[in-house]
Amino acid sequence: MSQRQYALPRAGDAPRLLYVSRAQYSGDWNSSLHTHGCAELFFITGGHGRFRTQREEFPVAIHDAVIVNANIPHTEVSQLDSPLEYTVLGVEGLETLAGAEGMALLHLHTGWAELMGCLRMLLQEAEDALPGYERVCRSLLEVVLVRLNRQRDAALSGEPSGARSSRECGLVRRYIDNHFKENLSLDQLAQLAHLNKYYLAHAFRREFGVSPINYLISRRIEESRFLLRETDHTLSLIAQILGFSSLSYFSQCFRRVEGVSPLEYRRRHR
Repeated sequence: MSQRQYALPRAGDAPRLLYVSRAQYSGDWNSSLHTHGCAELFFITGGHGRFRTQREEFPVAIHDAVIVNANIPHTEVSQLDSPLEYTVLGVEGLETLAGAEGMALLHLHTGWAELMGCLRMLLQEAEDALPGYERVCRSLLEVVLVRLNRQRDAALSGEPSGARSSRECGLVRRYIDNHFKENLSLDQLAQLAHLNKYYLAHAFRREFGVSPINYLISRRIEESRFLLRETDHTLSLIAQILGFSSLSYFSQCFRRVEGVSPLEYRRRHR
């Protein structure tokens, strides 16, 4: 891999540009999953390849941008006959809220030339390191983020200083919102957030007033109310659809939340 990377001094306000780099595929490219303590913004400037996370893989090419939140495992794989090239910004205090996997893929067919102009200036300023280059780089980063946020699928959010646990709890809650019908455990959620499961349970309760598992149950019960009112599904099928381990556990959870059994709730709301 041919790569130039320039580190920048930390500034006071979030989001903060930590580094900017440019990479081009070569024979020694190491495509293994890895993480960073900050968000990374990839701008594909040439070639073709694929972008991988722990859960998915998708093609990328010029005019694509990939936003990866901090601590999300990822890697890039280049096509041999079309070497992948990209510019990366390492940004602290930033995350995308667009996807439950902690990343977003953008197809930038409009405004690409302007973004490339900003990125070239960022690289040049960081490389030359002339007096005042930090301020120039911060201003250019702000322009890049504003333009990205105009994209419907970006959903960028700045992170207040010291809010890492809050951010990770938000990630877990969004994941539950999107995957509550699946078989989820506290261990899985802690692995997703890269936190100790006991710390996650404590931080999540402090942030949202409920444990991660009880929040998961509440989302399932919320959906079950709709299924009981609007469908003729059996209780066993509803329990199965919503990821409960058994009908008896579904009934127990429903009664604890609603104060009545699922059958009684259905009878009252028909």
